[in-house]
Amino acid sequence: MNLKGMRVLVIGLGKTGIDSVRFLVSQGAKVTATDAKPLSELKDVINGLGTLTEKLEFSAYDADVLSRVDMVVPSPGVPPGNVILAEAEKRKILVVSEIELAYRFLKAPLIAITGTNGKTTTTTLTGHILARAGKKVFVGGNIGNPLIGYLTGRQDDDYAVVEVSSFQLQWVQSFHPFIAILLNTTCDHVDYHGSFEAYRAAKEKIFEKQKAKDLAVLNADEERSLLIARNMKAKVQFFSTKTEVTSGMFLKGEKLVHITVSGEREEYPIGMIKIPGMHNVENVMASIMTARYCGCPADAIIAAISDFKGIAHRIEFTEEKNGVAFYDDSKGTNVGAVARALETFSRPVILLMGGRDKEGDFESLSPLVKSRVKELVLFGEARDRIDELIGGVIGTSKVKTMREAVRLAYEHSSPGDVVLLSPGCASFDEFSNYKERGKVFKDVVKSL
Repeated sequence: MNLKGMRVLVIGLGKTGIDSVRFLVSQGAKVTATDAKPLSELKDVINGLGTLTEKLEFSAYDADVLSRVDMVVPSPGVPPGNVILAEAEKRKILVVSEIELAYRFLKAPLIAITGTNGKTTTTTLTGHILARAGKKVFVGGNIGNPLIGYLTGRQDDDYAVVEVSSFQLQWVQSFHPFIAILLNTTCDHVDYHGSFEAYRAAKEKIFEKQKAKDLAVLNADEERSLLIARNMKAKVQFFSTKTEVTSGMFLKGEKLVHITVSGEREEYPIGMIKIPGMHNVENVMASIMTARYCGCPADAIIAAISDFKGIAHRIEFTEEKNGVAFYDDSKGTNVGAVARALETFSRPVILLMGGRDKEGDFESLSPLVKSRVKELVLFGEARDRIDELIGGVIGTSKVKTMREAVRLAYEHSSPGDVVLLSPGCASFDEFSNYKERGKVFKDVVKSL
């Protein structure tokens, strides 16, 4: 793809948008940038671009700019229904996501990981295993370092391990991972995609361009996976914690059994997994199959998994106060994540939920809340809707902020309880992201 002289519009000036601008300018493109925020609120961003601003045009946030562009690169948070994107499609202007653009210039074999839940853990763990086995690895994507930003470096790694979201997959065309992983798909981001079906279709685009030499990893415990596999060109490996599979990995007693692509049988001790929850057993299995397909030896894989302590804000133990254990699951921004967090604990749970609603299917949590939750404390913009849907299942309190929710939960707790922040919602009513929300949670717990 020759970008020299191409007129490109970048929508959104967050980290991904800025890295996209830098790369496009380096390739000789004529770049126009726009953001929903007025320029007066983007002074720090613009100053950070330095002399690059001399090669940029900044435009108002409306569709008029499309009269002078050949391609549009939206940042991940820009929904398909956005007025500029909708008009670009109507005019048949090329729209590509940052990962699609980056893929076209990427030299290293690509390992792409998506799913409603678990993708950050699996991406991080996969990179950790590959590095432990002596491979040079770039780890990034939707978890901090955009793939487009990697292209400006030396690109001398053996693999690029990248978390990809449905937002990014929405606008791919030639995107072709050497290994593609779809961990699970539960109802999420309906506010962005318009329907669960559209969300699921975006996730499944990760497999579209794979070929016979590639590997696709799927969750055998989801019926949809069998339908996807029927039309797959790539080699397919399944993982399951409920049933035995003929190709892939499954849980059997205290062992993880792997039937490799070539039909060999391997076993791994489940005791090597230090991160809690059955969902993390699934994540580990996906990482093992990926590492083995990349040629990593089993002993290096076991060693890497044994010293992997998980990631921040994902069912992360914070501290204990008077016999009450506090866990930060701020990254649990959807209903499926809340369910996985609750399934982790056998002790009574005081559950903190709330934030900005993404039209989550909260009613589906009723059985788990009834069986595992001692009390529900709701906060933020979504507190009334969650209360309407599941508040009657168990004793429920409502407060305005998360800080109030933590303090109230502690007041109502007893020794032996777990206070779990697993919001099931986005953070944007109170916080800039889930990391800030998790940090504030830890600070409040510390101050109790």
